[in-house]
Amino acid sequence: MAERPHLAVVGAGPAGLAAALAAAARGVRVTLLDAAEQAGGQFYRRPAAALGARRPQALHHQWRVWERLRDGLDRQLSTGQVRHLPDHHVWCVDRTDRRDGTDGTDGTDGTDHPVDTGVNRGGAPSGVFAVHALRGPLQEEGVTVRADAVLLATGGYERVLPFPGWTLPGVVTAGGAQAMLKGGLVLPGRTVVVAGTGPLLLPVACGLAAAGARVAALVESAGPKALPRHARALAAQPGKLAEGALYAGKLLRHGVRPLTRHTVVEAHGTDRLTAVTVAALDRDGGLVPGSARRIPCDALAVGHGMLPHTDLAETLGCALSGTDVRVDDEQRTDVPGVWAAGEATGIGGAALALAEGHIAGRSVAARLHGTLPDPRRWAGAARARGRLREFSAALDALYAAPAGWADRITDGTVVCRCEEVTAGQVRTSVDVLGAGDPRTVKLLTRAGMGWCQGRMCGPAVAGLSGCPATPGRRPFARPVPLGVLARLPEDEPG
Repeated sequence: MAERPHLAVVGAGPAGLAAALAAAARGVRVTLLDAAEQAGGQFYRRPAAALGARRPQALHHQWRVWERLRDGLDRQLSTGQVRHLPDHHVWCVDRTDRRDGTDGTDGTDGTDHPVDTGVNRGGAPSGVFAVHALRGPLQEEGVTVRADAVLLATGGYERVLPFPGWTLPGVVTAGGAQAMLKGGLVLPGRTVVVAGTGPLLLPVACGLAAAGARVAALVESAGPKALPRHARALAAQPGKLAEGALYAGKLLRHGVRPLTRHTVVEAHGTDRLTAVTVAALDRDGGLVPGSARRIPCDALAVGHGMLPHTDLAETLGCALSGTDVRVDDEQRTDVPGVWAAGEATGIGGAALALAEGHIAGRSVAARLHGTLPDPRRWAGAARARGRLREFSAALDALYAAPAGWADRITDGTVVCRCEEVTAGQVRTSVDVLGAGDPRTVKLLTRAGMGWCQGRMCGPAVAGLSGCPATPGRRPFARPVPLGVLARLPEDEPG
């Protein structure tokens, strides 16, 4: 077993699981690292066993797909072909040519051995990758996994657009509300407003209503008039349309009628949320005079789409296409030995992530075994990938954030929560101090210097300043204890 090529997969969501299973089935040893305690990612998030959920499938609409992935993972784990490292938070991936006999997981079992089968695009050896992670609930123990190739299935995170009152207790992201329900079997509040834009709002509202919350309103900034422009791409995925219609029907049965072309203007409360003000949007994204209404609630689940996690890819030097990791038809990045799949290469949902992961896993297996992949072997997955990417592009255009959102943020509104930087400070850095790029805005205001390193406030700062977002190229993807860095060998990062 130790002489077989070794693949490290970062992320155990749909893309990572599909890739790991495809590669393992073709003779590649796989180490699957994931920050969560259970495989499945956000889409297949399940309650902890200690909660004793009797019907976790009630929170999912693709449970059979998950069961196939789970059973496949169990089989590969039992044979030792796949090793799953849950609760491992990857903070850096480094490419190294070390051959010191410590290939594998430093500080754990030490059973792996170096295999010189890393490949570049021509099939030649390219060295070994070191995947550095923090292990355990305190994240103070460093672990390094060495592999011949790396597949990044790092998923995505929600785009947060601030508004007055968005920092009040009771205001959560739409995905956060869904995670609370799926993972903790708890509601964010008794009376909830679900707002923002994007296809995630429908399942979130349905899930909350089915679990007993009163959904006071579903506030969607997009409108139905844009649908005809994307009819062809949408019609090519009748299953997705049927899924949306199913959610809409469930909401109607719960007495929830969506407010389309509306947006949240302000959240109200002192110690916690008590109400939100919403208003209609005109065709230019401005507020319609006289349309504001106040809706009492104790929770607001708000989201404006998602962005890909690209920190590790940027650290490795992978090229981006806009905000997405750029990949070829095999899901290879432009860095030899590095593949990427799922939301990291473009937000598109679980079905697209599964198709990309399957293609990536098969490509990795062929190239690590020293052969050229045969694309005919994954022709069905490739066709599905093409259709789903087109569908996702149509959704991106349909559910774009309202054009005037930045103009409605008052100067006193906190934009960067970590460093408590207001919108007024960001505007001053540009209008008065002359900042012309995100880095200068950051240096002048400290926006983005906190714990999240700008992941949450970055889109808002870019929108307020008018400076286009640029790749971060951070050396580390997450904060790392100094003790972990001190224990690294001299030729490792840090």
